[in-house]
Amino acid sequence: MLTSLRSSSRTLRHVLTFIKHFHPKIGVINFFKLQHDPPLKFYHSITQSQEVPTFSIPGEDYPLKQNVVAKENWMITKLCREGKISEARKLFDVMPDRDVISWTALISGYVKCGQVKEARELFDRADAKKDVVTWTSMISGYLRSKRISEAERLFHAMPDKNVVTWNTMIDGYVRNSRIEHALMVFDEMGERNVVSWNTVISGLVNCGRIDEAMGFFSRSPLKNVISWTIMISGLARNKRVDEARLLFDTMLERNVVSWNAMITGYAQNTRLSEAYNLFEKMPEKDVRSWNAMITGFIQNGELEKARKLFDEMPAGKNVVSWTAVISGLMQSGESEEALRLFYVMNKNSRVKPNEATFASVLGACSDLAGLGEGKQVHQVISKTAYQESEFVISALINMYSKCGEIEMARQMFDYNGLRDLVCFNSIIAAYAHHGFGREAIRVFEEMQKTGFKPNEVTYVGLLSACSHAGLVQEGLNYFKGLLKNESLKVRDDHYTCVVDLYGRAGKLKEAFDLLQRAPLKESAYSWGPLLSGCNIHGNLDMGKVVAKKLLDLDSVSGGIYVLLFNMYSNGGKLKEAEKMKMKMKEGRLKKEPGCSWIEVGNKFHVFVVGDRCNGESEGVCFLLFDLHEKMKKVGALLDDVVIMEECFL
Repeated sequence: MLTSLRSSSRTLRHVLTFIKHFHPKIGVINFFKLQHDPPLKFYHSITQSQEVPTFSIPGEDYPLKQNVVAKENWMITKLCREGKISEARKLFDVMPDRDVISWTALISGYVKCGQVKEARELFDRADAKKDVVTWTSMISGYLRSKRISEAERLFHAMPDKNVVTWNTMIDGYVRNSRIEHALMVFDEMGERNVVSWNTVISGLVNCGRIDEAMGFFSRSPLKNVISWTIMISGLARNKRVDEARLLFDTMLERNVVSWNAMITGYAQNTRLSEAYNLFEKMPEKDVRSWNAMITGFIQNGELEKARKLFDEMPAGKNVVSWTAVISGLMQSGESEEALRLFYVMNKNSRVKPNEATFASVLGACSDLAGLGEGKQVHQVISKTAYQESEFVISALINMYSKCGEIEMARQMFDYNGLRDLVCFNSIIAAYAHHGFGREAIRVFEEMQKTGFKPNEVTYVGLLSACSHAGLVQEGLNYFKGLLKNESLKVRDDHYTCVVDLYGRAGKLKEAFDLLQRAPLKESAYSWGPLLSGCNIHGNLDMGKVVAKKLLDLDSVSGGIYVLLFNMYSNGGKLKEAEKMKMKMKEGRLKKEPGCSWIEVGNKFHVFVVGDRCNGESEGVCFLLFDLHEKMKKVGALLDDVVIMEECFL
C-alpha cells in the first residue's frame, strides 16, 4: 500500500513539475481546474467529489493514474498542435505510463510536421501501443510525402481497418493522380460513407472524367451538399455549365459554397450576366462570393465592373480580394493604379499581402521601370516570411532586370541558394534581356547540373539570349536538343526565336526555309523578325516576299509599313517608300509611338517620339544629334540616312 502511494505521488509530482516548467504562469490549483474543461472530456477523468484517501489507498490507484495520463496526453496534443514537437517528445519520453492515446498523439504530431521518419521509428518500437487511428495516421504521413509504396505496404499489413482508413487510402491515391488505384480500393470496401463517394467523385472530376463522375454521383446512396457542389463545379469546369445549372436548380439544400461554385462556373465560361444575376439573388454572401464575382469580371476583361464591385464590397475584404484587383490592374497596363492600391492596402487595411500580392506589385514596378518603388516593395518583403519564397524571389529577379539592375537580379538569384525552376528561368530571361548570352548559357548548364529539367519557358529565354548575343551555332544546338526532347512541346515562340537568330546573323534563307516547313500557326509575330532581318541586311527581294506575307496576315499594323518604309528608304527605293507612306495615310494607320522615361531627383521625365513638350527637349535633341555624328565617324551607323518615325505619327 505504501509502495502504491509513493508511486502515485512520484507520478503526480512529475507531471506538476513539467507543467510548471513549460507553463510557469499556470498554478498547480488552476491546472487541476482544467480537468472538467471541454478539451479534457475526450479522456478519462475523475470528478471533484472523488478524493484520494490519506492512508486507506487500494493496491493500485487507477483513477488517479488515468487522470495524470490524460493530462499528459492533453499536453502532448496541445504542443503538437502548436508545432512544438520536440517539447512534446520530451514529455512523452519521461511519462512513466503511456496509453495508446499517448503514442497516437505523438506519431500524429510527427506526421503533421512532415517528420515521417521519426513517426515511423516511434511506430515500430517494440513497446508501442497502436490502434486503428495510429495505423491510419502513419499511412496518411506516407501518402502526404508521396511515398505511396510504403503506404500500401502498411495498409495491407494493417490488422483491422475502419472506413476512415479506407478513405485515407483513396484520398491519397486521388491526390497523387492514381485514380485507377483509388477506384480499386473503393470497389474493395465493405462499408462506405458519404466521404468515400465524394472522394472518388472529386478524383474523377479532377481527372476530367466527368461522365464517370456523374455515374458515381447518380449511383451514390449517400449525398450531401458537398457531393452536389463537387459535381456542379466539375461540370462547369468542363464547359457543361447548363448541366451544372440544372443540377444546381435540383438541389434541395444549398449553402453559400454551392452558390459560389455556380457563380464561378458561369464566370469561367464567360457568361458574366448570368453569374452576376445569380450573385444578386444569393440569400447570403460571404467574402468568397464577392471574390468569385470580382475574379470573374477581371478574367473576362471587365476591370471597371470588378473595381466597382470591389469598392462596394462590405467590410471584410481579404488578401484574395485585394490581390485580384491589384493583379487585374497590372495585367491591364494600369500599373500606377496597382501600386497606389497596394499602398492603400498596406496603410488602411489590416490585411497582410501574400506572395501573390507581392508578385503582382513587383510586376507593376517592372512595367513602370520603377526601381525606387521596387526597392520599397522589396523592403516590405524582407520583413515577412515571403522573402524565402522562390515565387517572390523570381518576381524580384524580373523586377530588377527590367529596371536595368542585372547585378541586383543576380544577387536575388544567389540569395540563400533558394532556387527552383522558375528562378532559373527568370535569371536566364534577365540575361537574355540584357544581351548576356554567355552568362545565360552558364546558368542553363548550372541548372542541369543541379538536377532541374528545363521546360518550354527555359528554352524561350535561352534561345532569345543566343539570338541577342549573336551565338548562332549555340542557339541552333539548343534548338536541335529541344526538337529531340519528346517530353517538351515545341511552341511557336521557339521557332520565332530561331527565325530572329537567323535574321540577326544574316542567314535570311535559312530563316525563310524554317518558317516554310515549321508546323506553326502563321502570324505576324513569327514573320516579323525575318522582315527586320531583311531590313538590317538590305535584302530587298526577300523583304518584298516577306512583306506580302505579313500584309496578308495583318494589313492594319502600322509597324509593318514603317519597317517597309525604312527598308525601301535604306535601299534607295524612294518611290516604294513613298507608297508605303501613302498607304498608311489612306488607311489612317499609325505606328504606336515609342515611349521612354527616366527618374531624376524623384521626378519622372517621360519622352514620346516626336514630342517637344518636355522642357529639356532641345538639349536632348542636340545631344542625340551629336551622338549620331560620333557614331557615323566610328562606323556604328549603317547609313547616313536616319529615319525619323515622327512623320508617321
